[in-house]
Amino acid sequence: MKKESRLQQRIIDIEGLVRRVPQEVITALMSLYDKSGTPMYIVGGPVRDWLLDLECHDFDITVPDGAELLCRELIRLLGEGAYVQLGTDDEEAARVVWRGFDIDVSSFRGGVATIEEDLALRDYTVNAIAVNLADAVKGRSARTPDSLLIDPLNGVEDLFNRRLRHCPNAFEADPLRMLRGYRFVATLGFDLAPDTLEEIREQSDAICRIAAERIRYELDKIMATDYAAEVLWQMDESEILCQLLPELYEGIDVEQPDFHHLDVFHHNFQTLHEMEQLLAVPGKIYPNCKDEVIAYTKDGNTRRCLKWAALLHDIGKPAAMGEARNGSRVTFYGHDEIGRAQFEVIARRLRWSNEDRERTGHLVAMHMHPFHLCNVRRGEKLTRRAALKLCKRAGDDLPGLFLLAMSDSLASQGELKPQSMEKELVELYSELTQIYREHILPALTGPPLLGGKELIDEFGLTPGPVFKEILGELEMLQVEGVIESKEQAVSWARLYIEEHGVKED
Repeated sequence: MKKESRLQQRIIDIEGLVRRVPQEVITALMSLYDKSGTPMYIVGGPVRDWLLDLECHDFDITVPDGAELLCRELIRLLGEGAYVQLGTDDEEAARVVWRGFDIDVSSFRGGVATIEEDLALRDYTVNAIAVNLADAVKGRSARTPDSLLIDPLNGVEDLFNRRLRHCPNAFEADPLRMLRGYRFVATLGFDLAPDTLEEIREQSDAICRIAAERIRYELDKIMATDYAAEVLWQMDESEILCQLLPELYEGIDVEQPDFHHLDVFHHNFQTLHEMEQLLAVPGKIYPNCKDEVIAYTKDGNTRRCLKWAALLHDIGKPAAMGEARNGSRVTFYGHDEIGRAQFEVIARRLRWSNEDRERTGHLVAMHMHPFHLCNVRRGEKLTRRAALKLCKRAGDDLPGLFLLAMSDSLASQGELKPQSMEKELVELYSELTQIYREHILPALTGPPLLGGKELIDEFGLTPGPVFKEILGELEMLQVEGVIESKEQAVSWARLYIEEHGVKED
């Protein structure tokens, strides 16, 4: 079906726009309209998504003035609902939350007098389309867009050409709209118009004036899609990404050893790309552990943290760069911990939650651990002790750590890279999982052979760092099968205390 006929079909079914909204809400709004005669316009996302036949999750209305009063009257008619203040000194806006459904109401922006003028003050033309609520409710059919859709900037044409074109002076009014455009690229699959791209390049430095919380929100929305790598690369081309993540750009032209084929900057980007490919089929890459990986990646916040860790995992390499003693190759010793510290700076700047900051930073700091164990396994058997150390340090993010390692490996295709690297990661994770199930989990979940109380009662020790040392080593020995009973644990602890000169209280 041609795009014109699809559009006509949507317009003929104008009532479908309001069928998505609870009937009680529509009835209450129409009651307010009949009483006051004040026009109400459905605007922005709801109209755009309706025309695209996409699911709509909100309902936005604009009125000439009195948005806050309308919200309070709406709550009164509905008999319940929460009022949320949204507006600023310059814009009057509020939200009604009714039985989990949001109705956002705003007054015309900038004190303008008409809906056409209000629409011209919005971000993108595809969001500058409106429908009179009364027309939608009463089903006034139309055969041409001009007679029903209020579209002063030809947003409908841009919509069906899948093109994002900014409204006049959109970025001067709010530079965040530049970043929001990339969010629409990621979520709608649209392309930015050439003149819009040029405008973003010219004004990219203005994004730094925006509150960090607003920037983080848009970046999170981009990372939540399946196209974050592609869209972030477009943001690089328009020079807006370097304004937001200048630390990432320190990796440009930082060459790596011959098991890499890209410099640090491009390797980080490629790792994000590989991570998105893995997350599309999370159970495929580690077939023996697919249930754990699939369950782990179901959470959207987990996937977002993994993508950030992929993009920034080697961010510490430029600061850590050195040379081997014989000058034969470049080295990056300690880049994982340096990278964690640099990531912390970025996360705090973007006002991340403590939980997400710690979790992602921990993945960055640990991303080399699987490779170190792979190196060990080439010469000797993986010990339960080594497995326990990795499992405890990674915690619930063990599947994520191996997804990050696999993404890192796939993004490295240099001549000296071990050909079996991905196979080794699969085998290592499989062996770790087996050791965890058979030896570590029973030791950690069963009753402890010895606890802090016994160290006090049996040996008269004072609680302190030594408790952690003793109980940690005992746990290791239990996982290794060296100690299996409480009697053995007590005997071992007595010997440990004597040999290490631990004093009684």
